[in-house]
Amino acid sequence: MAVIEQVREGMHVVASDGKKIGKVEDLKMGDPEAVTSDGQTDPETGGLVNSVIDGFAVSSKLPRHAAERLLRIGYVKVDRSGFLAGHAYFAADELDRVEGDTVWLTEGRNAD
Repeated sequence: MAVIEQVREGMHVVASDGKKIGKVEDLKMGDPEAVTSDGQTDPETGGLVNSVIDGFAVSSKLPRHAAERLLRIGYVKVDRSGFLAGHAYFAADELDRVEGDTVWLTEGRNAD
């Protein structure tokens, strides 16, 4: 089972060194085997997925290529606490494990 499949809203998120980052506010499962988003359509509107990518890039304030990658492989949106308050996005492949109500990030990944 992929780590992201174990994640739920409200879980604590910590860096690999145990430093608290925040809580899971939202998450999206992706298709990690998809190589690109070419040819995909939005099932609700029938429109090309590009409009979804563009909308997510704007709302998340991420570069378009980063937004496309997150939508493709899945992500966790974290409500950060402390000095770096705001939101952070972590790709499904940046999640190391879930222990209880805590999501651990992979080695070297933090809130920056």
